[in-house]
Amino acid sequence: MTNEPGGGYRGAVERSLETQVSQAVDAWLAWLPRWEPATHRGRVAPCRRCFGSPVLSAAGLGADVPHGVQHGLSTRIKTIVDRAVAEYTSLNLPMLQAELDQQAARNRARSYRPAEGLDPEFEGLPLDPDPVPGAPFLFTIAGMAEEAAAGIPALPPLTEEAKAALRQEVGLADDYANMVGREVCTILLHHRLRIQAAVTEFVEPQIEAMLAELTRSLDAPFDPNDPQLP
Repeated sequence: MTNEPGGGYRGAVERSLETQVSQAVDAWLAWLPRWEPATHRGRVAPCRRCFGSPVLSAAGLGADVPHGVQHGLSTRIKTIVDRAVAEYTSLNLPMLQAELDQQAARNRARSYRPAEGLDPEFEGLPLDPDPVPGAPFLFTIAGMAEEAAAGIPALPPLTEEAKAALRQEVGLADDYANMVGREVCTILLHHRLRIQAAVTEFVEPQIEAMLAELTRSLDAPFDPNDPQLP
């Protein structure tokens, strides 16, 4: 017997999600006062986790909010969705669960796993900065991770019947993930006011200070006290 997303089970899921989302927002609010604007060169490619995210839209974090602020919340919410899907998969999708277990065992066999154990604010971001034209890296963290994974044996091949069954279970997992994602977005709507209040208190003053400093630099590009000036 499977736990289909409906009835009493769905009600229990919704209550659990409400608690988890509230805790995730609380953790993000506790972290936000420590946020500082990045001073390094920005990335060219947008973050695939945050760009156009319905989670961020539900939270009221628009494009005018710095990515670091967005990423800290979107990652925490993604963890909730991933956890719910993992539970659903373990209960209802044995073939997909077996495949995931094999992949997890393969990952544990790697000697170098730099993307694991990161704080939510850094999880899912590229391991290396964007390269500077004309200045190639001697080595990269991502490259070393790939070298460590290259020596791990590949998973055994699946029959065509197993592939078809696996695709069906993956589809069910995706449907469940979408359902949980919609529930999470609905719950986040109830936290928008305190999320936006925190952005106003802790983020906007820092952005305004940066803009003011930039304006001063543009108005006076040279130091009048520089002895080298004519």
